[in-house]
Amino acid sequence: MNVLSVRQLGVSYGGVHALSDVSLEVGEGQLVGLIGPNGAGKTTFVDAVTGLVTARGRVELDGKDLTGRPPHVRARRGLARTFQSSELFEDLTVTENLQVTADPSTWWTALGETFGRRPPSNPAVPEALSALGLEDLADASASELSQGRRKLVGVARALAARPRVICLDEPAAGLDTTESAELGHRLRAVADAGTALLLIDHDMSLVMGICDHIVVLEFGKVIASGTPAQVRTDPAVIAAYLGASAAQPATASGTSGNGSAKALTSTPETP
Repeated sequence: MNVLSVRQLGVSYGGVHALSDVSLEVGEGQLVGLIGPNGAGKTTFVDAVTGLVTARGRVELDGKDLTGRPPHVRARRGLARTFQSSELFEDLTVTENLQVTADPSTWWTALGETFGRRPPSNPAVPEALSALGLEDLADASASELSQGRRKLVGVARALAARPRVICLDEPAAGLDTTESAELGHRLRAVADAGTALLLIDHDMSLVMGICDHIVVLEFGKVIASGTPAQVRTDPAVIAAYLGASAAQPATASGTSGNGSAKALTSTPETP
């Protein structure tokens, strides 16, 4: 069953087509990767899906049309996302950061808090902390966290809302190899537990190692789609990352600002 279904999504800024007829599906408990060179339209895609930018096409969540709905409505329906930067509330603990999304404010809860009534603890918070291996940091201040832990807290915060799907925008950016491997292990476990994930990242070892399906964008258009094995050897994908003039793409050892080019054609690391 498809949790997220995007059909013919298009975004234009004046005469510039940032996205052109992009279609993508994420199934129940599936981890789908969305990759491509810088400027390919990956973040724009997530912005459009979550309602942050105006787009053409159709977005469905569990078969229900979200097209034209504002971001907060899509979030309440179960469409969550993270951002490239780790936007945490620095003066709050890790647990309190998760409670922000697990317990969305209503006029009733606000009234109760005004009179000193504390809302009951939400079991989604410890569940999310456990899923990301953050139990020991529950009472730590967000300002004290390392970059790797901040990324995990960002994912946990999205998970605490118990969404149907989470769109992850470069969660491994700035992480070292060990931290990226830990992140991959945790994300795979989250997906296996039933939460659909859409992953954007330039770490090809991470993407190729944990994703069930991968969609590749270039200049706002889909140039390839398939399993990691299929995408890794697709000539269009190799050209997008290495340049069409690369004589021996399968043995290239260079890298670009788009992540490890070699990783596309080598055996990925498994977190």
